Amino acid sequence: MHNKPLVTVICLCYNHADFVIEALESVLNQTYSNVELLIADDFSTDTSVKVIKNWLKEHPKIPFLVNKENLGNTKTFNKCLKLAKGEYIIDLAADDVLKIDCIANQLEGFKKTAYENVGLIYGNAELISENGNFINDYFKTDTNRKRLQSQPTGDIYIGLLNGNNNLCSISSLVKKAVFDSLNGYDENLAYEDYDFWIRASTIYNFDYVDKILVQKRVLKDSMYTLLTQKNNKKTRRFNYSTYLILQKAFKLNRTKEEFVAMLKRIHFEMTVAYKTRDFHLLMKYIFLELKVRSTILYK
Repeated sequence: MHNKPLVTVICLCYNHADFVIEALESVLNQTYSNVELLIADDFSTDTSVKVIKNWLKEHPKIPFLVNKENLGNTKTFNKCLKLAKGEYIIDLAADDVLKIDCIANQLEGFKKTAYENVGLIYGNAELISENGNFINDYFKTDTNRKRLQSQPTGDIYIGLLNGNNNLCSISSLVKKAVFDSLNGYDENLAYEDYDFWIRASTIYNFDYVDKILVQKRVLKDSMYTLLTQKNNKKTRRFNYSTYLILQKAFKLNRTKEEFVAMLKRIHFEMTVAYKTRDFHLLMKYIFLELKVRSTILYK
């Protein structure tokens, strides 16, 4: 690793006019200085573009991509990824905030890791309300803001399959080589992180920095607040994406242990499908479970 490698922060905005400036300033205010910032707006319907363009008057060299239609996070991120020059990448939502020493601590994690072939370093995050008030830490912490439970590191593929390993994707610093090897995010999905973790963990080790690296804003209309809503199109698209991810994981699996781990996640998703009254998806999971169990018999 170079002494001062370039880190690219890709900031994606969609209707975040009230928060985007704080996100952008948090990138420029990092204690680590060798940072490239790329900004993209995914056809916001609020004043986000106007707010960003006004801010860019003071920072005219920073690239700004404005979509002429709503493409979604995965496609918009991949567009920016093609322009990124950094050795490392941060995917920053325009309503979140990097702690001032976020990048410095992430790079230190890469430097000090005991694992070989590490592709991703992540840490903890502080959840805040729309007006910036503290809610709680993403991973439960003690009075010193240290993780109460040990965090899975190294080869975490099986733990991701069965749901035991929970990552904090918003606090991640990823080698660009990881994105390049996986061709970026899967643009067919409604969300990107679980699929990216699954695919990356078959090739790379992961490591954890036990520090609060990011502030994650919890909004009323965020995707994760819609997960269990009944008869909601966004909820169904999100949950169907998880099914597609598990189908892809089926093809990645090699051992009996991996297929057994996959069953636990399937059962969880079957419960979600039932609670959201998505019986079509529930039937798909029933057939996937039968397929997995049949494969286990021959392992």
